[in-house]
Amino acid sequence: MGAGVMKKQGGKGRRRGRAQPMAEINVTPFVDVMLVLLIIFMVAAPLLTVGVPVELPKTAATALPAEQEEPLTVTVTAQGAVQIQTTDTPRDQLVTKLRAIAAERASDRVFLRADGAVPYAQVMEVMGALNAGGFSNIGLVTDIGGPAMDGSDTSGG
Repeated sequence: MGAGVMKKQGGKGRRRGRAQPMAEINVTPFVDVMLVLLIIFMVAAPLLTVGVPVELPKTAATALPAEQEEPLTVTVTAQGAVQIQTTDTPRDQLVTKLRAIAAERASDRVFLRADGAVPYAQVMEVMGALNAGGFSNIGLVTDIGGPAMDGSDTSGG
């Protein structure tokens, strides 16, 4: 691709020059390929983010910083009922109400509280509705004092 053969210049009589390999490498095709790959990765990288963005709590959870406006809380009860703040909301009207609330709020942060007995699929449905309603900054609320990942009990009792 970039190597070639050079003939020796000069010489005596009719003798042909001996072929010597060229010591220079042509890097232009290599640079062209690398620039094309760079552009492809720059365009494709943002498209690799898939799913609902969720801020999961850490093992040693601390309180979230206070906001200027009252935080929006969505609760899924053990019976599967959904409440926005303290108001019961039918599941078929959830996205519509969330869009109306998102239009009036400056922050897209919402806290999701779900009873431990609620199946994972129902919690994920509510998270999808929150995302469709315009809330992409979802915080999952948990109680402190549960078991730690190292097997120790942090409940203090």
